[in-house]
This record gives sequence, C-alpha cells and structure tokens, in this order.
Amino acid sequence: MELTYKKKYVILIFMENKSILDQIITNNQAEEVSRLDVVKLLNNLFNNLNSRERDVLTKRFGLLGDCKETLEKIGQIYKLTRERIRQIETSSIKKIKQLNDLESSMSGLKKAINQLLEAHGGLMEKEYMLNNLVDVSIDACQAKDKDVNIHRSHFNFLISKFLSDEFEEIKKSKHFKNLFKLKYQSLEYLEVLVEELLEKINELKNTMTTDELVKLAKELVAYKNNEEKFKISDDLSSEKDNLAKADMIIRSILKTIKNIGQNKFGHWGISNWREIRPRTINDKIYLILKNNGKPMHFIDIANKINQTVFDKKQANAATVHNELILDNKYVLVGRGLYGLKEWGYCKGTVIDVVENILKQSSFPLSREEVVTKVLEQRFVRETTINLALMDKKRFERLSDGKYKIREVR
Repeated sequence: MELTYKKKYVILIFMENKSILDQIITNNQAEEVSRLDVVKLLNNLFNNLNSRERDVLTKRFGLLGDCKETLEKIGQIYKLTRERIRQIETSSIKKIKQLNDLESSMSGLKKAINQLLEAHGGLMEKEYMLNNLVDVSIDACQAKDKDVNIHRSHFNFLISKFLSDEFEEIKKSKHFKNLFKLKYQSLEYLEVLVEELLEKINELKNTMTTDELVKLAKELVAYKNNEEKFKISDDLSSEKDNLAKADMIIRSILKTIKNIGQNKFGHWGISNWREIRPRTINDKIYLILKNNGKPMHFIDIANKINQTVFDKKQANAATVHNELILDNKYVLVGRGLYGLKEWGYCKGTVIDVVENILKQSSFPLSREEVVTKVLEQRFVRETTINLALMDKKRFERLSDGKYKIREVR
C-alpha cells in the first residue's frame, strides 16, 4: 500500500492481518521511515569492521537469511577455538557501539519502532512487528536483494544488539507470545485483561469476528478500569479517531495473546478449538460449510479445503463425501449437496421431509405450501415433491385439495 501524504500527517492505513506500518507520523518522520533500508543501514555500520569481523557476525546471526551458525562451526572455518570466535563476536559488536555516528545512524529505525509500538499500545507480537518493518525496508531497498529473511534477520540483530535499552523482547510469558515492548510498558494490567477475556470466551463457546471480540474486550471490567491506557494522546484528532485508535490497540494486543487464535476466515476463539485450529478432514469440512453459510457440493467442499490451505494435507473428494455421509451433523439436501444440521435441515428423503412438515403443521397444507416448505429443506425439483405427495400410504388429499398425514386404521 502506498503512503498518502497530507500537509501535517502521513496516515499509513491499518489493514488487519497485513504487514503495514499503521500509525500517524509527521512528514519528516514519514520520509525518514520510508527510506528505512535496513540492509543498507547495517552494511554502513559493517564498513567499520574488517572482513573477518563482518563474516563472523553475518554467520552468527544468520544475516544472509540462513540459519545461525554455532561458534564451533565458525571456528572450524577459521581454524580458531569457539572461545576466540566468541571474543571476535563480542569485540565486533562493541566496536560498532563505540561509533560516534551510531546514534544518528540508528535514529530512523529507533523512531520507526517507537512510533509503531506506541501506535499499538506499547507492545506488539514479534512476528507482526517484524513483518511491518520488513515491508517498509523492502519497499525502500535500492539493491536487488529483497529477500524477506535477510531483512528480518537484520532487524533482529540491530534491535537486540543496539536498541535493547529502548525496547524489550519478552520471550517467556504465561499469557503472551514472543513480543517487543517499550521499556516503560507494563504488562500487569494486560495480564488481568487477558485472564478475564479468556474466561469470557470460554463461557460464550462461540467464535467471533474481530469487531465482536474488540467489543467484548471493551466491556470487560479490566478494560474499563484501565481505559486511559488504551488511548493514544492526540489533541488534533477527533473523538471518533481516538476511539478507532483504541480499537487498533486492542486488535494489536489480541495478536500477542497465546491462548487466543484466529482461523483462516478471520474468526477468533480459544487456540485449541477445532474451529480455530482444525485437525481432521471433518473439522475442515465443518469450518468450510459454516463459513460458506449455505449448502455446498462435496467436490466444491474438497476444492475449497485445498484452496484454503489449512495445512500441507490435500483433501480428496471421495474422502470428504464419506465424512459427510457418516456424520449426522451434515445433511444431504440435494444431489451431492450438503448442509449443516444446525441450520435447521433434517435428515431423510424428500418423502420424509414432507411427512415431517405435515406432522408439525396443526392443519392441512396446500400443495403450494408443502412445496415452499420442502424447498427450504431440499434442493430438488417441484415434480419430485409432487411425486412424494402421491404416496397414498403416507398422505391423504382432502376434498379441498389440501394434504394431511393419513391416519393409521
């Protein structure tokens, strides 16, 4: 998405689940962030090292997008002890930290991360934050090398080694995934919010859209007691804008919570729910049908499972059909078409459906009324329904042309 410049502000628009630097920043800051080429930044710093020092750091921190190499393996390459490689690593980082222009070189990155974290309430899930930064860096990259893993490893290295006084990485938390946060950001009130939110979701036992989950979070006692902490101070913004920012902060916090997950269709729930993390082919069938909201042919269900890519396993149409036949939560409503029983569909043939409709009616029904009600349950031709009504063993046609269940004598 392109940056849209305004006189006072640049708004980098928030899009859920997209890697976009979503914050409001001033023109000067926006220009600096838009030039944030992390590969160029680190190369400039590495110009102050000799070739061996650069190579050791590159290998140790996987800066070429590869896996990080051990001290021992690098030592074998240079015929040095692992301890000597560790010393080279430490002294190289120290050399960079002592550069006179380090502060100015890192200022753009520091501002970008600081603004990004502030726009998300002081913390962000690590991968989500890196995705945002990588997108900006790749867009700004003048070189041919636009490998995502290279940019990601560069950010990881720079943040962990040179910005640790500003930003803290949380790796082991009861409630949160790996995340970055501002040093001053407290997690205590958020932990209380998470516990209350988890309890409420478990009570409701239903998946929710993002908007529904944000609304639920804002109704919690833990949120209301700390409402001011979810606001971004901006005197120039309207009350509506500030409410939208508060919602954005909650959305960002949701991404950091360990035990809450989002499925392929954007719905939230407890991470181990089968609607969130489907495990079997049956789970996937149910999720596809529920998301579609209307009956589907079993071949289309199989194709949709494969298009959605829940995992590396491919769905076979015959296997899908077999699951639909055997599980009573699915109902055959037409030739190869299946719906969910929870939608109100009942099992049985067209004759069974007609019989059930007439049994439930407190008075006889006309042919048109029966047809209308059956078509709500089955995708069949009217002639099929008319043939069913001709079964004199089950149905009786009255003198006024209406039908009722034939009484057993």
